[in-house]
Amino acid sequence: MAVRFLEETVQRFLSEQDINAFQMEYREVFDTIRRGQDTRYQDSLGWFHTLRYAGEAQLKAIMETADRVRTDGDAFVIVGVGGSNQAARAVIESLGSAGGMTVYYAGNTLSPYNLTSVLRELKDKSVYVNVIAKNFSTLEPGISFRMLRRFLTEKYGSESGRRVIVTGTPGSELEAISRREGYTFLEFPEDIGGRYSAFSSVGIFPMAVAGVDIRKLVLGAVDMERKLLEDGSFQNIAFRYASIRNLLARQGKQIEILSFFEPRLKFFAKWWVQLFAESEGKQGKGIYPSACEMSEELHSVGQFIQDGSPILFETFLQVMDSGAEYCLTDDEVEDGFHYLNNRELGWVNQVAYQATMQAHGEHLPCISLTVDRLDEYHYGQLFYFFMFSCYLSGSFMKVNPFDQPGVENYKRYMFQELQKVV
Repeated sequence: MAVRFLEETVQRFLSEQDINAFQMEYREVFDTIRRGQDTRYQDSLGWFHTLRYAGEAQLKAIMETADRVRTDGDAFVIVGVGGSNQAARAVIESLGSAGGMTVYYAGNTLSPYNLTSVLRELKDKSVYVNVIAKNFSTLEPGISFRMLRRFLTEKYGSESGRRVIVTGTPGSELEAISRREGYTFLEFPEDIGGRYSAFSSVGIFPMAVAGVDIRKLVLGAVDMERKLLEDGSFQNIAFRYASIRNLLARQGKQIEILSFFEPRLKFFAKWWVQLFAESEGKQGKGIYPSACEMSEELHSVGQFIQDGSPILFETFLQVMDSGAEYCLTDDEVEDGFHYLNNRELGWVNQVAYQATMQAHGEHLPCISLTVDRLDEYHYGQLFYFFMFSCYLSGSFMKVNPFDQPGVENYKRYMFQELQKVV
């Protein structure tokens, strides 16, 4: 993975001296975090060393359970919301599922239409369910699991319990339910929050069921971890990214748009949005994260980016190898696109990306991050890069990157109404 900063656009807003001065100011914070000496958040840093929950022994055990599901099932339902399903969904929806397994998602909505549609699609399939929750009091997964329990009981009777895999915190109510009902139990580590859980059973098990090569995913993360933790220079790519984000925020750039020209990054972008929104958005601080799927949204949001309020900066996540080729041959119809004859579609997409950077860079700061291709290894790199960068960035803002107190406010009002005696 390469990270390249577009100096011709960034330097209209930030000089190299500005960036270096900021890095000097926060050098001690960076070094403390990089060396693993930050004592403030030890109860939230289980993800910091990838192999803590994704070593070979853990991967082998996860694969054994996943193989059982893959051998007997052709439908797999992930029940989770937010960090409990975002990383797995990002990879599965991008790379696809193998071996005839269809993956469904529940626990992330309260829509009767959506949930009953899932149940209808499961009717004639061999179904397994993975319920993922660190705190099982969350309404969406609780309701979805109740609906799916009824479905499984009606379909499989006393055998239904063997088709449920629960990923929860040891000692939790969810574990107690799992033990009572005979479900398979996997650990949701206590010292990892949902949005940082890609390299634990939370993210890895669903990916394994879908046929993702989880060892390559972990290898990518390990290599990125080594790169970031060993590099103590100002050119450390995460240190530089986090520093530029914070400096731009000080200049009033309060929105960061993650723009991408590869639609397979759609659900990765949702993971990225949650990561930065929950980690930084507190105490009246934070950069609002948004995402744009290009080139489609050049014809909508692109207008605001180009000519709207100067309140944002843009980070491009570009994939160099799209994984497919198509040559635009001449079909002898005068359609006005003759200049594209014998051009590769991937080249056209790259030209659109470069032109967009050039145009947007005339108006706002642009950062470019590039990956060679979308595969397990590079997703591992991307997950770790952004998690580490977010840890740094939130720390520079002087907020706790690992809690989410604001999420609880709406729940208090909702449960007050739901628990009223009818």
